[in-house]
Amino acid sequence: MNTSPLVLAVDLGSGGPKIGYVRVTGEPEWWWHERGDILAESISQDANTWWTTIVTAAQRGLAEGVDPARVVGVAVSGQWASTVPVDADGIPVGNCLMWSDTHGAKHSAKRFGGPISGYDARVLATWLRRSGGVPSHTGSDPVSHMLYLLNDCPDIVEKARWFIEPVDYVAMRFSGKASASAMSMTAAWLTDNRNLDKHEYDAKLVRMAGVDSSYLPPLVPAASLIGAIQPEVADLIGLPHTVQVVTSLPDLHTSTVAAGAIHEGEAHLSLGTSSWISTPVATKKTDIFRQMAAVPGLGVGPAYILANNQDNAGRCLEWFRATMAPGMEYDDLVAAAQGVAPGADKVIFTPWLSGERSPVDDRHARGGFHNLSLDTTQGHLVRAVLEGVALNLRWLLGPSEQFAGTTFDTIRVMGGGARIDLWCQIIADVLDRRLERVAEPLLGGLRGCGMYYGLAAGLVKPEDIRDLVPIDATFTPNPDNRACYDELYAQFPKLHANNKRFFTALNT
Repeated sequence: MNTSPLVLAVDLGSGGPKIGYVRVTGEPEWWWHERGDILAESISQDANTWWTTIVTAAQRGLAEGVDPARVVGVAVSGQWASTVPVDADGIPVGNCLMWSDTHGAKHSAKRFGGPISGYDARVLATWLRRSGGVPSHTGSDPVSHMLYLLNDCPDIVEKARWFIEPVDYVAMRFSGKASASAMSMTAAWLTDNRNLDKHEYDAKLVRMAGVDSSYLPPLVPAASLIGAIQPEVADLIGLPHTVQVVTSLPDLHTSTVAAGAIHEGEAHLSLGTSSWISTPVATKKTDIFRQMAAVPGLGVGPAYILANNQDNAGRCLEWFRATMAPGMEYDDLVAAAQGVAPGADKVIFTPWLSGERSPVDDRHARGGFHNLSLDTTQGHLVRAVLEGVALNLRWLLGPSEQFAGTTFDTIRVMGGGARIDLWCQIIADVLDRRLERVAEPLLGGLRGCGMYYGLAAGLVKPEDIRDLVPIDATFTPNPDNRACYDELYAQFPKLHANNKRFFTALNT
């Protein structure tokens, strides 16, 4: 009979939460995923629905055989750069403003806008020196959300006590305590990240942002235990009152743990709805031109983690299926792509369907198929989508390796898109890097939550993390495809540079 400690893990993705019971060594024993409803017109979600889903799934896991006596902790990860307004008890008083919500753009542009990469020089210098990043002048981040709420939503503000990240909201529902860390509040850029031992907001940055600091949740150290689960929540689910809640963490950080890449030089690639390439780094720095920064790390290992993001990866394949192949199974789409030679007859897909963040920050950019002909088939288009995402990742790889000061000879890959063998092989070929796929790549968030709790509680050693992660496949670059992909990549960045004014004219 297995007696390994279990963690109630919550992976709060933008497509709806995944909930699981996971060993502190990372093995999921039970899990559930329920997609959420996105209110497209406001780019928001109902945080109450998340909580109801989490509780129902946690109860279901116990009903289906998980032993509650083995559950020692709760860990929450997921989307970040979003904002939930809650009352003093952690109950939402309005919808969550998602990372893609730009209602606050007019306020952020007024405070931060200017001629240097869209920013005022004084603002840019102050923020980069202290936090390593700066609130978005385009409105898609927590500071902009707070400015929007404070200036345009008096009915919500009147009832609100905290403006809190989604992962910290869920942790508060479990623990009853409002808390955050420099890690979970990264996207607000309101902490002085030169000294991660200071668990407080930077007064100057808060003042420059124009937000009311009384709405900011108290900061605690990363990888620390917030406290015990609320008795009424424990009883509702059926868990022991001794269960402890650990500080929440963004999906970037959870993926770092789940990939077993928590030390310098160990890289991972996330191929989910969006995508990124990341690695732990020892020092704080920022590349404002390529939109990447060293952000507060896990509280275990190197002090910082490389953060960058490409908005559309797996979402591109979802979009293609919904608009151009409704009713087709993904396996059939992949089979069609498999039947086309590498390079897709030189058809190039640019995946900037909602703009891009890294290595260029361009909210106006849009996607497209390029170099179509009368001979182009559905298979060419599907393969071009897969290759376009890979070419976009290659655009990100060089700056990421330069930032980290090393070449990533092996990259661990995870995320829903990594389940597709063909896509993994294409990425290996395009990047010219060896990929190791983490087993059950869709469950990386849950796996990372379990292992992160194990690290925080002292049940798992940092030096053991890499070997605890199972690898189910390795993809080695095929040298026969190198010339083909080099030719396509030579044109790929030019498609953005040559169309930048066009994008701005049409999408402003």
